[in-house]
Amino acid sequence: MPKPYSGGRGRRNHGNYVRKNERIRAREVRLIGSDGSQIGVVSRDDALAAAKKMGLDLVEISASARPPVCRILDFGKYMYEQSKRQKENKAKGSSTSKIKEVKFRVRTEEHDYMTKLRHGEEFLYKGNKLKLSLMFRGRENEHKDLGLEVVAKAAKDLSHVGQADGTPKLSGRHVNLIMTPLPVAKRTLKFNESVSAQPPEEE
Repeated sequence: MPKPYSGGRGRRNHGNYVRKNERIRAREVRLIGSDGSQIGVVSRDDALAAAKKMGLDLVEISASARPPVCRILDFGKYMYEQSKRQKENKAKGSSTSKIKEVKFRVRTEEHDYMTKLRHGEEFLYKGNKLKLSLMFRGRENEHKDLGLEVVAKAAKDLSHVGQADGTPKLSGRHVNLIMTPLPVAKRTLKFNESVSAQPPEEE
């Protein structure tokens, strides 16, 4: 009869620590071969012997399983690929578009309007999504058509860096419109003569 599993209760790999070879504590493991084949439950010593015979390592890849899952592989190559995958996921996460917001008023002075356009242009140029928003106050609620016109005009004025996702939407006292950056090669600067950060490389 196989010996009962005694790998310790609730033990898990923490952070980047991965048990391998003699550091694996379980008496039995569910073994995966170097080619990905499912070998089944064997003693740790037999699994370790099989790995050493192939000049490879026995690595615990799922410590929380009962018994833990181990695989025969090149440990150095495995850790390199894990590190590479983490960096790629981090890069993808950091490149995900963020939504920035520029707020307008029904009666925005020309100078303030241009300042807001410059901010919006920079956000889109750097690859962020942009939310154009406008809130009606007091008697402005009687002229909601003007608010829709302001947001639509802003979207048109920013069409050289972004594309409107639909038309301005009126919701209660607010008008909102989301803009998505154009492909990098099509983005140009019109209101900002110099932007510190160049647009990112094409995703």
